[in-house]
Amino acid sequence: MTAGTALLVALGAAVGAPLRLLAAHRWDGRWPHGTLLVNLVGSLVLGGLVGAAVGGHVLALLGTGFCGALTTYSSFAVQSVDLGARRGTAYAAATVGGCLLLATTGYALAATLF
Repeated sequence: MTAGTALLVALGAAVGAPLRLLAAHRWDGRWPHGTLLVNLVGSLVLGGLVGAAVGGHVLALLGTGFCGALTTYSSFAVQSVDLGARRGTAYAAATVGGCLLLATTGYALAATLF
């Protein structure tokens, strides 16, 4: 990895991380809507990038940097536990299922368009 690639990852993360923070601050409450939203959007975008066969600097900036910082597994895991057995399981299923569905959708759309 070059210093330029690392800088692109950092630049993407500098946009993705604050957006995740804002979404969580704005929409997380009794149910973590903000965290769910950023994970769904990040999965759609990353699926689209892979489906469009982007690589190199674009993937470093948008895939690794932006999507990597926008999405969060750690918050998702803690929130799943905090919600309790039933609600936590529903949240985990919605997140995993929704993210897989949107990653597949992004991939298919981008592969068709590009």
